[in-house]
Amino acid sequence: MATTGGTLSGAALAAAGAVDPARLASDLAALVRTPSVTGDEDAIAASLADRLEALGLEVEMFTPNPADIRDDPAWPGEEVPRSSLTVVLGRAGRPGGRRVVLSGHTDVVPAGDPATWTRPPFSGEVVDGELHGRGACDMKGGLASILGAVRALRDSGALARLRGELMVALVPSEEDGGQGTLAAIRAGAVGDMAVITEPTGLQLVIAHAGAITFRLTVPGRAAHASRRTEGVSALANLQTLIAALEADEARRAAGEADPLLAALGMPYPSMVGKVSGGEWASTVMDRVVAEGRYGVRLGQTPEQAEGELRACIAAACAADPFLREHPASVEITGARFGSSRVAADHPLPAGLAAAAGAVTGAEPPSVGVPYGCDMRLFIDVGDTPCVVYGPGDVRLAHGADERVPLAEVEACARVLAAWVVETLGA
Repeated sequence: MATTGGTLSGAALAAAGAVDPARLASDLAALVRTPSVTGDEDAIAASLADRLEALGLEVEMFTPNPADIRDDPAWPGEEVPRSSLTVVLGRAGRPGGRRVVLSGHTDVVPAGDPATWTRPPFSGEVVDGELHGRGACDMKGGLASILGAVRALRDSGALARLRGELMVALVPSEEDGGQGTLAAIRAGAVGDMAVITEPTGLQLVIAHAGAITFRLTVPGRAAHASRRTEGVSALANLQTLIAALEADEARRAAGEADPLLAALGMPYPSMVGKVSGGEWASTVMDRVVAEGRYGVRLGQTPEQAEGELRACIAAACAADPFLREHPASVEITGARFGSSRVAADHPLPAGLAAAAGAVTGAEPPSVGVPYGCDMRLFIDVGDTPCVVYGPGDVRLAHGADERVPLAEVEACARVLAAWVVETLGA
């Protein structure tokens, strides 16, 4: 990919031009072929640590006690029990001045049924310019972009001349809440600016919603199937609560004032994703357990969103004759993704957009997204302004035939290399 010049310095242009597409593809294929499902990220952490060290970074790989992270007041929850939490930090440049952080998560969601995939989930195959496999999009493409940017900084000579400090933070456990990033922040992975290379289609995410996970226990009254009208179906009661959640979802969307989130149409989706109940095919269900996700509005804490969720369920129960006397219970489980935002004219998004415009020929739009990510931990816990910018279409994440365009991985690496030079000087 040719650079256009724009207002970039010669050193930034040289760094952007030094990205090696063949090495990018090789790195990404190797990362995808190393399974790293949430809770089992140690092997890929070791591989990434070796790669960063080979690129000339001072590397620290550490494994904080997960129990200590759970005791942290900012603990973001978890979905998967774990015994390790391996974080990789790499440093280059001159400490004591301005510091920028490039960050990405090493974990991926399970591949699901292999039969639903066109090719093996961890194949790393390239087809029509796209590399396939679980995690290719979310977010090993972004990890490869970081590696490619660091290699280009080294090969162009800029890495040795940086007047500030570059930190690379590669973390586990983003998919189930973000405790890997929390551990990295507590270990000093903070700075003047941070970029997370999650898949954004090379758009610039400056605002994101959040989400909490919940469990509803919904009662009913058992009866023989032949006398079903004498019972009360817990499943029907769950349908009542789902209807209330859908109405609440529409109300929250209609009330959104921030134009970036309002433009999404459904900025705070709520859903039930797992249901269990019933013990006998010919018995009216007397209990159903449902697990789902509830959106955290921009500017809200997870605790405030929990209050809205509980109020919604309480109101629905109060309006139903059976549930009024036998209300459903609400538990908050798993991940607690907060929301966050940076101003569009902040030097971080403005500078990154300018670098992207000079490298690719078009400045990326600033957008908001309806999902949670580690951006809010850098902002709220690490006091580090943060944006998300990376290769891949998030609509392909978590599904079968996940893939990422290699051209976007390359473009992201070039933009990051140029931006680091422009931000830190070389």
